[in-house]
Amino acid sequence: MKQKVVLNVAQVDARAVIAIIGGGFTGAAVAYHLGRDEGLDARVLVFEPREKIGMGVAYESLDPVHRINVPAAKMSLDPGEPESFTQWIAENAAVAGDDKVAWPDGSIYPRRRVFGDYVHAQVSPLIESGRIEHLRTSVIRVEPIGARWRIDAEDGSTVEADYVVIATSHPSPAAPKPLAAFLEGHPRFIADATKPDALKPVRPDDAVLVVGNGLTSADVIAALVDGGHKGQITAVSRRGLRSRGHASKVQEAFGDFTTRPIRSVRLLSKRIREAIRDAAIFDLSWHAVIDAVRAQGRQIWTNLPVEERKRLVRHLRPFWDVHRFRIAPQVEASVDSAIASGQLDVLAASVGAVCYNGAKIRTVLRLAHQRGTQIRDFDAVVVTTGPAHGGIIESQPYLAGLSAGGFITADPAHLGIACDDHALATSASGEATPGLYIAGPLARGTFGELMGLPQVSEHAAFVASEVALAIAGPRGESATDAA
Repeated sequence: MKQKVVLNVAQVDARAVIAIIGGGFTGAAVAYHLGRDEGLDARVLVFEPREKIGMGVAYESLDPVHRINVPAAKMSLDPGEPESFTQWIAENAAVAGDDKVAWPDGSIYPRRRVFGDYVHAQVSPLIESGRIEHLRTSVIRVEPIGARWRIDAEDGSTVEADYVVIATSHPSPAAPKPLAAFLEGHPRFIADATKPDALKPVRPDDAVLVVGNGLTSADVIAALVDGGHKGQITAVSRRGLRSRGHASKVQEAFGDFTTRPIRSVRLLSKRIREAIRDAAIFDLSWHAVIDAVRAQGRQIWTNLPVEERKRLVRHLRPFWDVHRFRIAPQVEASVDSAIASGQLDVLAASVGAVCYNGAKIRTVLRLAHQRGTQIRDFDAVVVTTGPAHGGIIESQPYLAGLSAGGFITADPAHLGIACDDHALATSASGEATPGLYIAGPLARGTFGELMGLPQVSEHAAFVASEVALAIAGPRGESATDAA
């Protein structure tokens, strides 16, 4: 039996201890800001089982087709240094040999791994100097112990921390129940396309069903097409919407959605449509309006009552996602080429019954708008429905434990974990849990738009500042008092 190693950092020195759970981009960014704070008297621990901090699911990909979805000039670890990434690229010749990286408008879209390497390069000096400590293990349990938090890790170690930042990765996609129940164990049923080499089982001539039409779907299709796939590809989603590309020219954001507060989804939708019509007068595309909505997203979200937020998630989120989260032009070109050649068929449909027809996967596709059904045979099925945010608490044992203890709960719109305006986790009764912070996309139920990297970067800096302020001031009540 493996003996548990207890590392009580309070016995090492008297500094405050900050434990960050998750070392993807969000966790790395929070650690980066804390580690650079020379006035901060604290130890910064990052729990991340991967070899490198800053990669995460998105930026560890080695697939050359996977690119960042916005120009490099808009990507940075530090919102206060917006040119950091492009400068690092130039100094390190990081895109040398990538003949597809540049686009005619002068913008560049490096491969995602390049951005991951950049983030890791910024964090590495802080790790080497001891300002950040990387613990290569996963967290299995977090529970209060007096005024602190006890963290049990998968490797058997235990740490006590004064402050905990939850920066956990997105949960895996949730496959439609008919597929998950029937195809479990099938060699070419790919339930999570974000995993490394996920598409390796797909054969060149396979007929492929792609479930979902968002960013991941576009990446999957581009990877297949650019990799020489010859078989037919069918992509389905309930509305048949697929992720859009970027504007053909640089545009300033257009539209004001906060001067006159918007209190309903119906009015928000109306105002966006009006702004798009007005933008056209100035030869601006819808991209400029959506950029304005994104920039004002926090205030727009805050102005909406909780019930209207839920309504927005139910009815407008699919439309928002395909317009807000745009695909790199290189990926768009591959997808458009597949559609033009007839290799790719995009349907507004959902998956109904599933059975086998010999070696084929026979699937009933229920067409939207009561247009009946289609029966199609496939050799492979790839799920690209995006993270199952509604199930985040159940996806991690330590989160489930915190929920059972009354320290966290899902936000009302089920986009992540509930927190207050200081990013402190809140219980089902709305009480803040001292010392327990929510960072990144999991906090968007409170902060609104937190899926795009620029917004996540800003939020990470904000969370780091909140933790630093808490350390500088009174420690407040204990974790158990907040239960």
